[in-house]
Amino acid sequence: MRQALVMGNWKLNGTKASVEALATALIAPAKAASNVEVAVCPPVIFLGQVQSILADTPISYGSQDANVNVAGAYTGENSPVMIKEFGAKYSLVGHSERRQYHNETDAVVAAKFQAIQANDLVPVLCIGETLEENEAGKTQEVVERQIQAVIDLCGVASLSNAVIAYEPVWAIGTGKSATAQQAQDVHASIRAFLAAQDSNVAQKIQILYGGSVKGASAAELFGQADIDGGLVGGAALDAEDFAKIIAAAN
Repeated sequence: MRQALVMGNWKLNGTKASVEALATALIAPAKAASNVEVAVCPPVIFLGQVQSILADTPISYGSQDANVNVAGAYTGENSPVMIKEFGAKYSLVGHSERRQYHNETDAVVAAKFQAIQANDLVPVLCIGETLEENEAGKTQEVVERQIQAVIDLCGVASLSNAVIAYEPVWAIGTGKSATAQQAQDVHASIRAFLAAQDSNVAQKIQILYGGSVKGASAAELFGQADIDGGLVGGAALDAEDFAKIIAAAN
């Protein structure tokens, strides 16, 4: 049985004071939710602080991105080796904001996935369609293409040590969200796509929903058969709301 995973993506938010307050406030809800893995992805500059606060707690943490290179003349980038050195477990890869604002192609995302995994981090592969693609009925085409790029480079077995986060781009930061049934339909289709290539991978992999999850909507979403938790944006910055999401997953 797949364990639920609730992961907070803090994006470009935080100060030393707010990071300490938020991370500390999540420890008790995480300890109370024995059926859920709780994780956070702070801005990478706060990884050391998060490592100190969350030591000896059940909360995992990771990076919002990692460079494909482990070292070298790549100003402003963060190596997966460096990220791992701070005790991180995860790295997001291919978040829609990286694809949109940094022009990351499927090929770039696949190469980053490979580098993250090669350096003992668990990639959280973010996939999803834009509003235009959704309205054109291309959701399945888009998510399959994005996953296939990773499979073509790394092999389908690589997904046995990874997480997929389905994040409809039209529902990120907009307050809109797919209905629980709409989200379940896409999650089920993703799992079926993987099952056609490797049934064991399909059954094992956690597929998270990442489209404006809130405390009020979490229970219905997480009650769906193929939704294994959430990649949470805005609500992850509110300790009270994020605690409700954790409790719903539990």
